Order: sequence, then structure tokens, then C-alpha cells
Amino acid sequence: MNTKPLKEPLVVFWFRRDLRLNDNTGLVAALQSGYKVLPLFIFDKTILEHLPETDPRVTFIYEQLISISEKLQSYKSDILIEFGKPEEVWKKITSEYSVRAVFCNHDYEPYAINRDQKIRELMNSEKIGFYSFKDHVFFEKDEIQKADGTPYTVYTAYKNKWLEKFRSLPGYIPEKMEDLSTNFANVRYKNFQLSAIGFEKSKIAIPALNTSLVKDYDKHRDIPEAEKTTLAGHHLRFGTISIRSLVYFADSKNQVFLSELIWRDFFSQILYHFPHVVTESFKKKYDFIEWENDPELFEKWCNGETGYPIVDAGMKQLNQTGFMHNRVRMIVASFLVKHLLIDWRWGEAYFAEKLLDYDLASNNGNWQWAAGCGCDAAPYFRVFNPIIQQEKFDPDFNYVRRWIPGFDPENYVTPIVDHKFARERIIQRFKKALA
Repeated sequence: MNTKPLKEPLVVFWFRRDLRLNDNTGLVAALQSGYKVLPLFIFDKTILEHLPETDPRVTFIYEQLISISEKLQSYKSDILIEFGKPEEVWKKITSEYSVRAVFCNHDYEPYAINRDQKIRELMNSEKIGFYSFKDHVFFEKDEIQKADGTPYTVYTAYKNKWLEKFRSLPGYIPEKMEDLSTNFANVRYKNFQLSAIGFEKSKIAIPALNTSLVKDYDKHRDIPEAEKTTLAGHHLRFGTISIRSLVYFADSKNQVFLSELIWRDFFSQILYHFPHVVTESFKKKYDFIEWENDPELFEKWCNGETGYPIVDAGMKQLNQTGFMHNRVRMIVASFLVKHLLIDWRWGEAYFAEKLLDYDLASNNGNWQWAAGCGCDAAPYFRVFNPIIQQEKFDPDFNYVRRWIPGFDPENYVTPIVDHKFARERIIQRFKKALA
């Protein structure tokens, strides 16, 4: 803390999933409020206590905060970094500063919605304003709806409406931070250390965003060995890039990549309107599936020991790097659910633990899509054949060899389940449950 806490009236901008200074909706609003702005980030104890002490996502957040701090120091300001449960931290801050209002950006996950409601009520009890803005998605909540006012649950129809509304917009010019930089509070804090929250620097780093690959995204997106993914998911997850700037960039470069960004909005509004998807199937009749849920087979899937090279390579890539190619994600998800008859929630939880670009709405939506139980999902009788997927997308085993050193296609381990048997079993099992 400052040696001399500020007594002048100010507003606080609360960073969460928006770790950038430029093109940040809530931050711009705070800087235009007429008060000096105190930037704040809270390492949420409730979230951190479930993570390993070397979690690379925590390291990445910490590094972004240090970068923000250095930039703010050029504006004669700094970011206050706190650790604890948000409600307790806010009580501390409002007792030490003369806070007139809190500004932040919307978070749509159930935990975050509940957290923000508690903070809003706390601020209201102290006659402090609480203002939240759309920033994490391009279109949110009720902005894209059917004519009858209900949410879309089919992606293509949603996408068409999304594009229609997008094309009607006048364009977007973000505020320049330099024009507002004098509105930050004049503060300086001690250097914050990861050890203060019980964490260590991870050996796994989150790679930089590569927008140069957007132009040819449609040509390479299904080829895992090409390694030509933009890694935009990592940076959208933490808000180190503005979704608005990326959408307009994608629109000018590649419509297939733009469609992927629209999927992100689609799953976000599904989570908002149908919060039961966090723990239940979107199509509730799928919750009657009789799963095998064999823990030994699940462990083999987690470790990349299924006997199907592309599945194993994908899981090893995930375990070693925190990332998996998108095409391979579909293959391994389908394999877990439809070959091993293991509840999609097991796989979703494992991805949530490992993925650096983990986003609840997209992770949940994609797992339910693969399992056939989500909105606009692949039908249950569509069962990816991992051998054919290998032949189509990694025919020379280049991707496999990268993640399975010494791989020999002639002497690979025996598959833990036969494809024909697994396909017939899952179709019969699903038919029985859905009847």
C-alpha cells in the first residue's frame, strides 16, 4: 500500500478477464468519470486454492499485471494488487480510500455473476456506485435474439443474425489510452511477488498471439502438424487483446476465422441463458445415459495411452504444453465419450484443469457438442473413427511423432477398445436412454 493512502475521492477500475489498458470498455468509462482512477486486480483466494502452485495461467496473469504496472508508472500511476476473497478485499479498500464508484467489465460465468452481485450489494450499502460493461464478447446476452425475443440455440441461425447486426454497425474506433492517461490516480505500490499468494513461476509459458496466421486460417486449421493456429484463445481468455479489434481484423482477413469468434459469442450467450449446462446436459434427456465411467480407461485417456496415435498425441500435447490443436480436441473428446462411454463432464473437467485457454462457456459448449447432448450438437450416432481421422489430418504421422518420440506405426500399442465394437455400443446405449 501507499505510505500515504489517498484521501481524495476516486473511482476504482477492477481488472478481471481484461488484462490490457487499450480498448478496454470499463476502463475507458472509469477514466471519463470525472474522478481519478485507481486500477485494481484481486487474486481471488477462492479460485486459487484449487490450482497447483505452478499453474501457468497464474504466472501469465502475474506477468501481465507487471506489464500493466510498468505502463501505468509512465503515467505516474500503478495497479493495486490484492490477494484474498473479493468481498473482504473490497471492505478493506473502501475503508482506506474515498471510493465514489467501482467500474469493471461483465463476467458471464455463474461464480463470477454471484461474486459481482455480492460486491454490488456491498457497494450499494456504502452508497458507492457499481458499473459493469460489455467487453469480453462482441455481442452478449440478449443482443442477438429471435424475432420472438428468445435466444438462439442453433449456431447457423445465430451466426446469420450476428452478421446481419454486425454489418449494420458504423465501425469501431477505440479510445486512445494516451488521451486519458492523466486521469489515473497518482499512486505507487511495492513490487508484488508470486510468492505472496503461494505460487511459483511456471515452466510452461503462454505463447504470443500470432495474427499473421489469420489470413490463411481456413487453409491450415485442420492440419495439426502445421502449427498454424493463432493462439487467440489464450489471449481472449485473459483479455490481453480486445475482442472488438480481433473481430474487425478477422472480418477484413478471413471469414472462417470470424466464424470461430462468433462461436465464442454463441456459447457465451448459451451459458448466460441456460446456466444449467454447467452441470447438466443442454438436452436434459442425455443425462439418462448409462455411462461406463471406467477410471482405468479414463486414466489411459488422460495419459495418452489409448493405442490410437492421434488421440494419444493430442493428450500428450495437452499435458506437456497446456494446449491442443482444435481438430484433435474434437477427436479426443469424441473418443472419450463415444469409444470409452465416459461422461463428457469428466473430460470437460480435465480440459478445464489443463488448458491454458480454458473458458467455461466454450469448453462446456464444445464438450457437449462432441457428446451430442449440447445445443446444435453433433448427432449421437456420428462417431469419429480415430483411424480415418489420422489418415485425413495426419497421414504421415508427423504430428504424432512430435508428441510420441520413437513412434512406430507398425509396432504401436494395442488399442484399448475396438472402434467397430465401441461404435455399435454407443449407438445402442444412446438409443436405449433417449427412448
